[in-house]
Amino acid sequence: MLYLMIAVTLFFWAIVAWILTRKPPEPLEPLDPLEPKKPVKSKPRKRAAKPAAPPAKKDYILIDGSNVMYWEDQSPKLQTVQDAVRLLLEKGFTPGVMFDANAGYLLFDGYKDDHEFARVLNLREDQVLVVAKGVQADPYLLNAARDLNARIVTNDFFRDWAKDFPEVRRRGHLIQGGYHNGKLWLDLDGSHQNAKKPSRKKR
Repeated sequence: MLYLMIAVTLFFWAIVAWILTRKPPEPLEPLDPLEPKKPVKSKPRKRAAKPAAPPAKKDYILIDGSNVMYWEDQSPKLQTVQDAVRLLLEKGFTPGVMFDANAGYLLFDGYKDDHEFARVLNLREDQVLVVAKGVQADPYLLNAARDLNARIVTNDFFRDWAKDFPEVRRRGHLIQGGYHNGKLWLDLDGSHQNAKKPSRKKR
């Protein structure tokens, strides 16, 4: 009986010790007050974007600079090329100019590259090309005109290149010009060539 009482007493104090050593439960954090629900705004539907207008097609005309420079008094002058550029711009065309490598020596007594010619012609550098030394500008000029679907300002008929570039025989593809009373003229509408066309005899 004594052992039973001792066992009960030990069990009782073990329970008391467990209760005293147990950590009290942590208090719960107060809940945040519920925010009133904001009405959900429906996103406006995006309208289908209108297709962008196609870029304005540039009407290129290339200038045979090494030919045009001789148009006045048969001596090389930068002014004749500048006049051709200015006239084309006034008519709404986009000019490009191509020179042989020796053009700088003829006009400035020294080699000039694309950048330097573009500056004196008041054009962007990508509108001017000075071909490499020892290379003819003609095939570059004719290829560029074909790629750009452009006409060429020149008094050269490119007969040596007509086989590879038959378009040079097409009326109006080569724009002739010159000076009259000190003023530059360009046969942009082909009227000068039409005037030269022989009339057919009536049968």
